[in-house]
This record gives sequence, C-alpha cells and structure tokens, in this order.
Amino acid sequence: MTKKYELPKLPYDLDALEPVISAEIMDLHYNKHHQAYVNNLNAALDKLEGADLGGQIALQSAIKFNGGGHLNHSIFWTNLASPSAGGGEPPRGALADAINRDFGSLDNFIKQFNAKTAPIQGSGWGWLGCDEKGNLKIATCANQDPLQPTTGLIPLLGIDVWEHAYYLVYKNARPKYLEEIWKVVNWQNVAERYEKTKG
Repeated sequence: MTKKYELPKLPYDLDALEPVISAEIMDLHYNKHHQAYVNNLNAALDKLEGADLGGQIALQSAIKFNGGGHLNHSIFWTNLASPSAGGGEPPRGALADAINRDFGSLDNFIKQFNAKTAPIQGSGWGWLGCDEKGNLKIATCANQDPLQPTTGLIPLLGIDVWEHAYYLVYKNARPKYLEEIWKVVNWQNVAERYEKTKG
C-alpha cells in the first residue's frame, strides 16, 4: 500500500497573516488548492501501484506536479508567520551573516529576489536556496517544480507567485504582493532550515 500524504496542519489561523494575505485567500489556497495537490498525488500514486511500465511513465507528470505542489506549499506555510509571532522580523545569526556575505544586505537580497521572481511567466515560485558549499542563491521554478530536484539547491524560503496566492487582494499587481509579503516572512523558520544544511 502506497503511503498516503496528508494536508499538514497550519501553524497559525487562516486570518493570522492579514492584511498581507487575507483569510479568504488562505482558505482557498490551503483548504482547496493544497488539498487538491494532496488528493491528486495520492490518486496518482494509487494508480502507479498497478500500472505497467507505460502507465508508470504516463503518471510521472502528475506525480511531479502534485507532489511538487504538496512539497512546495508545505514549506511555504512554515516560511510565514503573523507579525505578532515574529513575521517580518529580520534574520539574525548565521543566516543574517550569510545574506550579508552573498547579497550585501537584507535589502539588497529582497530587491534581487523580487526582481527575479516578479517576471516569472505564468505560474511558479521564487526561492532562496543553499548549495552544497553553504552559499545562498536565488532561483525560480516554473509551475510546481520543486527546488531541490530541479536545481540541486536546498530550499530555505519559497514564495508562491501563482495567481491564487495573491489575486483576491493584489489583482494583477504581483510586484505589490512581493513587496508586502516580507512583512510576514518567518525568518526564524528560514534560519532553522539554514542551520540544518550545515549539519
């Protein structure tokens, strides 16, 4: 029997990220979109068990898309926090040092990240990742392609730029969404992910 994946529990209430991300967006994004990735991933994996080689090959795109959607969103939710729980507080310690080393400053990093992520055509993700030497890099991935298998970088911070992540509040102004989301980035979570890469 194939392992069944489940929607991870959100570490905050649906309205915790307002006004940056509305409760309505969170409800649709988490309970509908992320749940659909989980359901479709489980369905594809069930079909995989009894499939012949041709069927297994045919299922790979569904597994990549829905598995990537589940993986990416599971990271994304933990990368965010309400301001009352530390969201938006600048990074400290080793992560702050690495950002300063590789980007000059946090402000420079955010400018570079937004400049690279805003122009993604269609749907995708902007990422802060770490290579095998501990260097921080900005990368983008199309659709639900997961960062590590796609680029070799370990994911630290992912920002979803699919329209469902922001359209109800920001309409077609993706750059405004990218400007505002830093107010709820959970840098403590990003720092913990960075520390694990060094272990």
